[in-house]
Amino acid sequence: MTITIALDTDSINNLDLSPAVTVIDQLLQEGAIASHEQQLCFDINYPLEPGDPREFSEIPELRLWFVRLDAKYPWVTFLLDWKTGEFARYTAMLVPHQFSAKEGIQYNPEALEIFLMHKIFILGDWLQQQGIPSQSRLKSMAQMLGYELDDAFFAIFS
Repeated sequence: MTITIALDTDSINNLDLSPAVTVIDQLLQEGAIASHEQQLCFDINYPLEPGDPREFSEIPELRLWFVRLDAKYPWVTFLLDWKTGEFARYTAMLVPHQFSAKEGIQYNPEALEIFLMHKIFILGDWLQQQGIPSQSRLKSMAQMLGYELDDAFFAIFS
């Protein structure tokens, strides 16, 4: 079951997280967060001027909204629907990158590594607090960004 958070221009320009807070806090109150893994999508309604070639992740106002969301719910990547590209889009909102016609999105390598390690540590702790097995989930997340994490890595920080 897909859970959609609708974002409009007013929410984005006013850094209003209420569309996300309403949905995510309800999941937390119901104690149902684990059953909604990889089900969250964003429906972004942010019209661009005709001829504006930018992707959403190139719009500063949108990026700032997602930075604010990440500050409030640093573990929200657990909920994102990876199959529909939400994790990749979320990453693009937070990590400096460029677009290449031949190779698609090209993240700043150092920024991507910092982002990934930050998410690994946050999610590792959060998943443990939720009683959710984490190692395979964290390895899968790293693979989505092109990294392989060795089992020995998890022994160091667990």
